[in-house]
Amino acid sequence: MKKTIFILAITMVMAGLMITACQSSEKKIENAQDKVENAKDKVVTAQQELNQAIRDSIQQFRKESEDMIALNEKRIAEFKVKMANERIENRARYEKRLAELEQKNRELKKNLEDFREDGKDAWYSFRLRWKHDMEELGESLRGFPGKKK
Repeated sequence: MKKTIFILAITMVMAGLMITACQSSEKKIENAQDKVENAKDKVVTAQQELNQAIRDSIQQFRKESEDMIALNEKRIAEFKVKMANERIENRARYEKRLAELEQKNRELKKNLEDFREDGKDAWYSFRLRWKHDMEELGESLRGFPGKKK
């Protein structure tokens, strides 16, 4: 009798372990799926935040760039006023150089207006190229009147 109860108890324990082991495996799969879904949601959220940050960066850059273009236009207008007092032989040369600088400023303004948000890489590439061109124009205006670099 003791032997039968002992075997029955061991069988019940084994059956209980097997049942809980099967449920645990299903539970683990369910938990893993939940974690994957949570990770996907976090990735989507992070991507949206990155896109918003890029849009904000573009807006700020455009504002700063428009201010720089306006400053260049102001400098060019000041140089035009100063040219009225120059000698005739210098005036023609200065007017030609100033027209080149004015054209470059208009091109930069047009490029800024035409840029469309095509993605992070395109944005960074455009910004670097645009800043380089703007720095060159700024140096030329600071060095005006002078020789073309």
